[in-house]
Amino acid sequence: MIRPVIMAGGVGSRLWPVSRKLYPKQFVSFQPGSPSLFQQSLMRLQGLDNIGPAIVVCNHEHRFLVAEQLRSLALDYEAADVTIILEPEGKNTAPAVALAALAAAAEAAEKGEDADDVTLLVLAADHVMGDIPAFHKAIGQGAGQAATGALVTFGIVPEKPETGYGYIRRGAVAGDGFSIERFVEKPDLETAKAYLESGEYYWNSGMFMFSASTYLTALESHAGEILKICEEAWQQCTDDLDFKRIPKEIFQRCPADSIDYAVMEHTRNGVMIPLDAGWNDLGAWSALWDHGEGDEQGNVSQGDVILKDVSDSYIHAESRLVSVIGMQDAVVIETPDVVLVSAKDRVQEVKDIVDIIKQAGRPETDSHIRVYRPWGSYEWLADGSSFQVKRLRVNPGEALSLQLHHKRAEHWIVVEGTALVTVGEEEVILQQNQSTYIPIGTKHRLENRETHELILIEVQCGDYLGEDDIVRFDDVYGRVQT
Repeated sequence: MIRPVIMAGGVGSRLWPVSRKLYPKQFVSFQPGSPSLFQQSLMRLQGLDNIGPAIVVCNHEHRFLVAEQLRSLALDYEAADVTIILEPEGKNTAPAVALAALAAAAEAAEKGEDADDVTLLVLAADHVMGDIPAFHKAIGQGAGQAATGALVTFGIVPEKPETGYGYIRRGAVAGDGFSIERFVEKPDLETAKAYLESGEYYWNSGMFMFSASTYLTALESHAGEILKICEEAWQQCTDDLDFKRIPKEIFQRCPADSIDYAVMEHTRNGVMIPLDAGWNDLGAWSALWDHGEGDEQGNVSQGDVILKDVSDSYIHAESRLVSVIGMQDAVVIETPDVVLVSAKDRVQEVKDIVDIIKQAGRPETDSHIRVYRPWGSYEWLADGSSFQVKRLRVNPGEALSLQLHHKRAEHWIVVEGTALVTVGEEEVILQQNQSTYIPIGTKHRLENRETHELILIEVQCGDYLGEDDIVRFDDVYGRVQT
């Protein structure tokens, strides 16, 4: 059986301001109405033979995003049995895949199956793939190699001299692939040109395939401390609703390392399968331009955009009209609270802007105006020294926690849908255009028991309006502090 391992950590800071800490790029839909990158990573596996339920490794802060995006997918393989592992902090790919391998081995043992028969297909949650049949063919080739005990990686057939990727130099022919001569760090432009001309180098995709037992054995040989701590952490993991929560006090002792450095550069069993399938890791805004369909002037745009004398540029508008005049090779990104303008050949430096904003203590690196919660989302509409106005969207069948606030009162006005509201000991039904008031220190809860979205306006008034002024008494998402 093939168990897909979807690595859904990371913050994608080079795609800021759309990608942010609490809502990173893997959960974003860059084309309105299309699935997120995370959802696409699962959807493109449909049609593969012998495919089993996925294992998702993600940051604990993103657990409800993962759960909701899984729930909204209609997959034809065992999506309902997805295992979601919560990392308390990111430690790079080697520990993340170790946890997935331990989970796969444990689940196989529970079913009386042999862990040696479980093949892991390790994929990132933020890649795109244009040619799915070619992708499936490469996976079939990789599965054959993995069955012989090989540690397989996929090398992307390069299209151009790219300086933003690491490279793999192929060795001798090995079945459907090649032995691995060596891994190479990101080159300068002249070196990248030489790599391309030689025909011996491939982009390092960061995708892998091997049996769970093969990987754990290799990790023990080449990075034993990582395996030791991951085994200890897995033994002490706890079930949290539908999630496997890894204990922070153990996992934070684990060395941070990639599979490449920890295992692949040391093993003699490495095999590279060439992959020519329209792959892109969307590592910067210029990659969105590469991947998109341009107009006659070579511009790729999303949203409400008007251009004049603009060429070879990427323009992304989310909340308003964006007009651009007289620019070439530019990137313009508009969100409700941030506008980014960059030369297209300098978009790798967006990460530097993110660092500057973070050092200034500003919130724009972490969250959007619209903030996602397990029950839905809220977005800021207005704020002042003693008030805030938010729009709340509650998904069908969901409920906020039973809670109170010590320093603020709240007014709720229903815009769409029907709300069941608890205020103190009283329950009331609110229809469109109806409202209620929650005094300071009063227990309250908001529920949507209907089959369509509930939208309401919340007006908060008080001396302190921070999100930490909340005491939960009951919560279906396990967020009550004990």
